[in-house]
Amino acid sequence: MSPKELNYIEDALGHENFLKTQCQDAAQNLQDPELKACAQQLQQKHQQIFDNIYKLV
Repeated sequence: MSPKELNYIEDALGHENFLKTQCQDAAQNLQDPELKACAQQLQQKHQQIFDNIYKLV
């Protein structure tokens, strides 16, 4: 894998981690149960994407 490809993967991991954290923060602050569940599902999805990208390395 070239250094440029590794940089792309690092960027993607950083973005997914940021999105996961944002969803986690939102879920903690939301009062509406449906919105809270939606944010938690998005958090899990971003964690799955992060894990899948990480396996590429």
